[in-house]
Amino acid sequence: MAEQSVVPIDQLLPNKLPLVALMGRPIFPGIFTPIMIGNPADVKVVDAAVSGDGLIGLVMLLNESDNPSITDLYKVGTAAKIVKKINLPDGGVNIFISTLKRFQVKKALHPTSPIVAAVEYMEDVEDETAEVKALTRALISEMKQISENNPLFSEEMRLNMINIDHPGKIADFIASILNIDKAEQQKILEILNVRKRMEQVLIFIKKEQELLRIQKKIQKEINEKIEKSQREYFLKEELKAIKSELGMATDAKSSEYQRFKEKIDAFKFEGEIKEAVEQELEKFSLMDPNSGEFIVTRNYLDMISSLPWNDPAPESFDLKKAEKILEEDHYGLKDVKSRIVEYLAVRKLRNAAAGSKGPAGSIICLVGPPGVGKTSVGKSIARSLGKQFFRFSVGGMRDEAEIKGHRRTYIGAMPGKIIQGLKIVKTKDPVFMIDEIDKMGQSYQGDPASALLEVLDPEQNNSFRDHYLDLPFDISHIFFIITANTLDTIPVPLIDRMEIIQLPGYIDREKLEIAKRYLVPKSLEKSGLKKNQVKYTQDSLLHIANGYAREAGVRNFEKNLDKIHRKLAKQIVEAEESGMEGDKKFAIEKKLIEKHLGKPIFPEGDVKKADRPGMSVGLAWTSMGGDTLVIEATSVPGKEGFTLTGMMGDTMKESAAIAMTLARKLAIERYSLDASWFEKNHVHLHIPEGATPKDGPSAGITMATALLSLMRGKTIVDRLVMTGELSLTGQVLPIGGLKEKTIAAQRNKARHIIIPKQNMRDLDDIPDHVKKGIEFHPVERFDEVLALALPD
Repeated sequence: MAEQSVVPIDQLLPNKLPLVALMGRPIFPGIFTPIMIGNPADVKVVDAAVSGDGLIGLVMLLNESDNPSITDLYKVGTAAKIVKKINLPDGGVNIFISTLKRFQVKKALHPTSPIVAAVEYMEDVEDETAEVKALTRALISEMKQISENNPLFSEEMRLNMINIDHPGKIADFIASILNIDKAEQQKILEILNVRKRMEQVLIFIKKEQELLRIQKKIQKEINEKIEKSQREYFLKEELKAIKSELGMATDAKSSEYQRFKEKIDAFKFEGEIKEAVEQELEKFSLMDPNSGEFIVTRNYLDMISSLPWNDPAPESFDLKKAEKILEEDHYGLKDVKSRIVEYLAVRKLRNAAAGSKGPAGSIICLVGPPGVGKTSVGKSIARSLGKQFFRFSVGGMRDEAEIKGHRRTYIGAMPGKIIQGLKIVKTKDPVFMIDEIDKMGQSYQGDPASALLEVLDPEQNNSFRDHYLDLPFDISHIFFIITANTLDTIPVPLIDRMEIIQLPGYIDREKLEIAKRYLVPKSLEKSGLKKNQVKYTQDSLLHIANGYAREAGVRNFEKNLDKIHRKLAKQIVEAEESGMEGDKKFAIEKKLIEKHLGKPIFPEGDVKKADRPGMSVGLAWTSMGGDTLVIEATSVPGKEGFTLTGMMGDTMKESAAIAMTLARKLAIERYSLDASWFEKNHVHLHIPEGATPKDGPSAGITMATALLSLMRGKTIVDRLVMTGELSLTGQVLPIGGLKEKTIAAQRNKARHIIIPKQNMRDLDDIPDHVKKGIEFHPVERFDEVLALALPD
């Protein structure tokens, strides 16, 4: 009897196999594992295999498909023996398989389900070298390290890996449990050379180790953050407990709430204000500090608690002391000073009255050319009153929210300038200066001038409502000082709410005094020079006023002084740096002025004259102050006509037409000029400095005089200037700005001024030193003008 031998199953494998498509990862040889089969076609394949030899081929899908064919599968797979089959309730099966050997699909016997293929089994290409042994040890060692740090690796897996005696099988086992891409696993399945397979697996092990290292690092950082936040939480809780024991506020929000409540309770609000503020406080106490609305409410409560709600304290001031301060700070400006002193006297009397709650604020508007001291007067008023001073400019302002604030619905909302100023000064009765009110604009955002109507109305501003605050606030105690260069661009309702005080320009004598008292000391300090280092003669200061700074204000005067002092400072520093003993004291005489400032802008004797027929000199008022106006008329033989040039406004053009009609009538009727002269001559009337806009009716008599001077061929009286509106019947009508015009005449060295008779009342407002050396000629009719300007 022949001895029976045991043949391993992998040597009895058939050459054709039914194939099962794997949706997930490939399965390696030498593994015992369960597989879930849900596809009905694959279930039939399994049932047929169990009925036969129990062998199937497991091949991974190349292209996923619900009904795959052999073309959708990889060429290399694993033969497996079905050990056990369990039917599932949903119609699928769960099979336990033992994988045996790699195979390669050679030919499709049945390409579609059930797929059957002719296969060729693949043997490992082994290389019994020291390198393979070293790789085996390396694989086991590295996997031990991974398995120790990964709780997903069971002890059974570790033992299996150590007990496998074949290098190729070790590589297969490790590849099956590594977390790598299924395509990469398929590549390993297809590598027959054991050494190359082990090298590839080792690379994947190293990648896995790197991922584990990064994972551990991230986990450590997360744990540290959690520990830190937990520690902070416990410490904060301890701090709260300690603060609670000591009776202190337990958190920032509670502290803020307590601060707001104490301040708001101290104001003793009533009615609408009390109800609104208490609602905001309650809302604040219930809010989450991390919410966006929390910051909005906090800022609102902070604004309310920072405003001066309580009535101002009783005032105590000395009238004489206030007058002294006003005199110290400014030279001249008697009207302004007188008004302030009157205002203080009224305040003092009202404060003394029994039961009086104090006077309402005052609203005055200082109007005058640039550089006459409007803004500095405001500071001086505040000082004389002993009040806080707040200034803001509305020049160029186009948004009414700048005055009345933004509603709190907008992000970044703020109160208007009035409420902001009260928060800064922290008193209910400060001096507020609103600069450049004549330069406000309008836009789609609103009209700020209209918003000021409520602010500057004593009947309304005791319950002023800012859009941000949305509560009535009494601003009637504020003393408002408004400044403007001209009233022309200010709305009439706004002018009606203010007391207008005109600030005239300065004549050269006044500029001299201002320079001595204020400008020179200020400029010396600004330039780093001492008071006793520079001395000016009276003639030198007058020369600057007449030759370089002839405008109404003193700003250019100050600039010229700064220029001189900078040059002197340069001389001193250069002398010190060169080691020379330079002049430390300077006497500035008239001849040195031109050395430092160059040739005069207005040369001496540069006065506007009417020194030939067809010329006359008038007086004009501009936003820069008073000015002299030369009017020229000439005739050219040709077609009858009348041309006007010199940037005239519509009102001035109408005045010129009236002047021409009246002059023509008088020339023919009184001076017997032949009427044909007008038919044969074209008359041209021009006002020099054509780039400067001019308007208004006050040049009427001046233009008519120039035209009659031309028609009669006679020059008007020397150093005579005039101003007055002319009617078509020859009446001379009143004008405005006589004080400024007189100053302009004084600067032009005029000796006679023709004025309308109705303006005689204005002469009392002009200081004597301005009128000095000038003879005023009041007239009612144009005939009187001709008698003075063009006597027969």
